[in-house]
Amino acid sequence: MLEVTISDAEWQVMNVIWDGQPMTSQDVVGRLEGHADWAPATVKTMLHRLVKKNVLTYELDGNRYVYRSRVRQANCVKKAGRSFLDRVFGGESASLLAHFLRSSKLSAEEISQLRQMLDEQEG
Repeated sequence: MLEVTISDAEWQVMNVIWDGQPMTSQDVVGRLEGHADWAPATVKTMLHRLVKKNVLTYELDGNRYVYRSRVRQANCVKKAGRSFLDRVFGGESASLLAHFLRSSKLSAEEISQLRQMLDEQEG
């Protein structure tokens, strides 16, 4: 598994690619229209940066670059989640969970899902 850190802007680009790969830069620009106020050159710069970070790979198809992810979304989510937990809550999962439970309005279904997950953790 590649250990990689991606910026908030790069997350937006990667989410588009994970949802629709393989994708050309024009595909990515089109998907981000209305979601991000970036010029096409900005998106292409981010794609290039993600290639340099070994997060993306590309192949040439005529005069177009076709991009694919080199990392799984789940791996990036896990790393970002761990980083957030360590930075904001000192690595304490219970503190994180308590914060979100106090500050969120959960549906009955969400509460049921949480109970099931907690029961599975308990063993």
